[in-house]
Amino acid sequence: MTNTPALTADGLTKTYDELVALHPLELVIPSGQSVALIGHNGSGKSTFLRMVAGLLEPSGGDLEVHGFDLGDVEARATTSYLPDEPVLYDDLSLREHVEYISRLHGGDGFDDYAEEMCARLGLTDRVDDLPSRFSRGLRQKTAIVLAIARPFSLLLVDEPFVGLDQPGKAVLLDLLDEVHADGATTLVATHDPAYVDRVDRSIALRDGEVVFDGTATVDQVLALVGG
Repeated sequence: MTNTPALTADGLTKTYDELVALHPLELVIPSGQSVALIGHNGSGKSTFLRMVAGLLEPSGGDLEVHGFDLGDVEARATTSYLPDEPVLYDDLSLREHVEYISRLHGGDGFDDYAEEMCARLGLTDRVDDLPSRFSRGLRQKTAIVLAIARPFSLLLVDEPFVGLDQPGKAVLLDLLDEVHADGATTLVATHDPAYVDRVDRSIALRDGEVVFDGTATVDQVLALVGG
């Protein structure tokens, strides 16, 4: 954990013509903090995460990752993003995916940790298969391995539980706890308010605006987001 915040947003906003997807946002997330980004579909969660991940251009404001401007190589190198829809290559096996993504970011490829994650997620017998032929749930599990097997200090996760069976969800929750315990900053966007019980801080969004930022109970979050 360092004194430099993992994430700093200053007047960050996103608009599409007349539609405001994210109102000007002021936010500081300290390094090493676990955060739940709560809200229903359309609340602005995915828009915010995609901007932090460098996949969506902000309409205004500034965004820094570990003190680096969003477009800097250092900001991208420290950030791992697990999207709500897995993005996989058609012609690479699960093992080859991990090998490529990990080494691209300075990791050790398909190492003992990657092998352990595959075992925990029930993928051991599928590591040499093409994930493009997997079910939705197996593709999601593959994406989890890819996001966590590479080096990172900021982990962005967008609606991670969609498509997962209960054992897979339990493993993912454990993995999120573990990477946080190891010092990584985690920012998990979900419409499941129960996740607030596992994190240091909850941020609730509604219609592109922050309606709560702090420590909350499940009932409080449900009331805030209109559940």
